[in-house]
Amino acid sequence: MSEFDYFVILADMRTGSNFLEANLNKVAGITCHGEAFNPAFIGYPKSDDLLGISLEQRERRPTVLLDAIKAAPGLGGFRFFNSHDPRILHTCLNDPRCAKIVLTRNPIESFVSLQIARMTGQWKLTNATRLKSQQATFDSDAFSEHLQTLQTFQLLILNTLQKTGQTAFYLAYEDLQDVEVINGLAAYLGASGRVEKLDKKLKKQNPQPLSYKVANFHDMETALARFDRFDLNRTPNFEPRRGAAIPTYIATPKAGLLYVPLRSGPDAAICDWLARLDDIPPSALLRKFSQKSLRDWMREHPDFRSFAVLRHPVARAHAAFCDRILQDGPDSFPEIRATLRKVYKLPLPANAPDGNYDMATHKTAFLAFLAFLRSNLSGQTNVRLDPSWASQFALLHGVAQFASPDLILREDWLQRDLAMLAAQAGVDHIPDAPETRHEKDDMLVAIYDTEIEAAARNAYARDYLFFGFGNWA
Repeated sequence: MSEFDYFVILADMRTGSNFLEANLNKVAGITCHGEAFNPAFIGYPKSDDLLGISLEQRERRPTVLLDAIKAAPGLGGFRFFNSHDPRILHTCLNDPRCAKIVLTRNPIESFVSLQIARMTGQWKLTNATRLKSQQATFDSDAFSEHLQTLQTFQLLILNTLQKTGQTAFYLAYEDLQDVEVINGLAAYLGASGRVEKLDKKLKKQNPQPLSYKVANFHDMETALARFDRFDLNRTPNFEPRRGAAIPTYIATPKAGLLYVPLRSGPDAAICDWLARLDDIPPSALLRKFSQKSLRDWMREHPDFRSFAVLRHPVARAHAAFCDRILQDGPDSFPEIRATLRKVYKLPLPANAPDGNYDMATHKTAFLAFLAFLRSNLSGQTNVRLDPSWASQFALLHGVAQFASPDLILREDWLQRDLAMLAAQAGVDHIPDAPETRHEKDDMLVAIYDTEIEAAARNAYARDYLFFGFGNWA
């Protein structure tokens, strides 16, 4: 008896899914119901209903059809493409009683086949004498979009299976011609039946090499050479994924502005400006939100604007270093400082800096901290990756899991941008932008050089790349 209630073939157009369905339907006890959740039709192009469920009923509540597939005799399933009803995809991927069959094909082969099918209008071939054939013209931009769509779909499948502790039966286009693989799939699905030979009614439509099927084959070769197949230029990211950190958000009681702090940024200055905007003391700003209380505030301020402020990586790392590591105040991390001194040999004072701590010592210590950050952000240390020095890219990625800020401002453009932000929120009296320089910025000015800039770039490569930061000075 099968451990599954139903199955889904996760594929895309021109990957051989019709051929796979035809052969699965030869296995006793298995029925594949076509593209059950295609937005344009139900099951098959000329069908009015599937298992007694009409297209209109499925559109109102897609789980009605899913329940009918599960209730039908034997083990039922369907083919699902990335363009099909997304409401049902979440249900299937997260259901361990749903067997996942992942079918893939070389993306350039599927892309060219798709172009030819669109040109000829021929999506299936059962009689070779009726073959319609044309040459496709390769379009680099269209292929790039095709590839991105396929990769996004496959990553969604993979990540969901990983997070839910599931696995899938993976098939490549070439595997479909192996009867033993098809029988292996039948065994995976828990069926007792097997196929003796493959269904040959469906014919391969374009068996020729790509050089015959693509009119501008040389242009295609040249264009594909520019695709980084192994993502060699990718900036690695080993930072842990973060949540939205909603309790750190700060809002005005009257003006509809919501500040999303990125730790070690100009928080105090922004809070002072928000307080002056509402003509209240900074202590009266709204803080320590939960998701519920934040949504309540959003409903009470329907025209609100949310924003975050980016600080240059050099200045932000220096602020984090001074506030959390170098100083011995209430916001410092004495245990991490002790670890950095003992384990990572950073030349740090045991407590707060004394009279022997000069700018040469400060530069050496800060450079050592930047080197530590490079390892810490790459997951190579046993010290926690604190939000005070986590990359701004990672922090904003976490924020976006709740709601992306309306605006991401830059510290060096706040004079213009805060006024624009307040005007969007309908504020008439707009105070001048605050002075946001960190209190220890003079020390950074004294020691900054190309060596520090290079060390910061090594530590925060993704922030430099994705936010376009230049040199600090």
